[in-house]
Amino acid sequence: MRRTPAPPELEPVEAFCNTATLLHSEDEFARPGTAGNWLRAHGYPEAVAPAELAALTEARETVRAFLVERTSPGALDALNRLIRSVAGAPAVRADGTLALGPAGAGPAAEIVRTVLEALLRDGLTGRHAARLKACAAPECRWVFYDRAPSSNGLWCDMDVCGARHKMRAYRARGGGAARRGA
Repeated sequence: MRRTPAPPELEPVEAFCNTATLLHSEDEFARPGTAGNWLRAHGYPEAVAPAELAALTEARETVRAFLVERTSPGALDALNRLIRSVAGAPAVRADGTLALGPAGAGPAAEIVRTVLEALLRDGLTGRHAARLKACAAPECRWVFYDRAPSSNGLWCDMDVCGARHKMRAYRARGGGAARRGA
């Protein structure tokens, strides 16, 4: 997609969620080789067992579902269950940042904790809270940082998802029917 990446504080969340490009049926976590490449590129241990890849995929979709609908009781419950499964009680570091303690063991839990720390620290409150979003197109759900002054962006890319939505709405209103019938 063509949007400017999220600020560094939220980059772990955006990058993690965008390991799957639903619009193109691509998933970095689908195969150990592509998962290893992504993990290495992002500074994580690249040796992850297939069961851990499944856990990463599930965690990614939990975070993405939360970004789609932050007030959904189901999305909130799932996010809270994910936090409990990989992290103990939060702690404040000497530099004032939030740290999640280990509850789950293994590389997948460590990766998910990193993502959740970024989400909890910078994606829930403050100036970044409403700007990290998932595309409104159900077939896409690409995660993006909305830099619009009004923070009202819906689409990861207006030329792709936004245009598709507008064309569907136009057709639903009967647009073009008069020309076809004439």
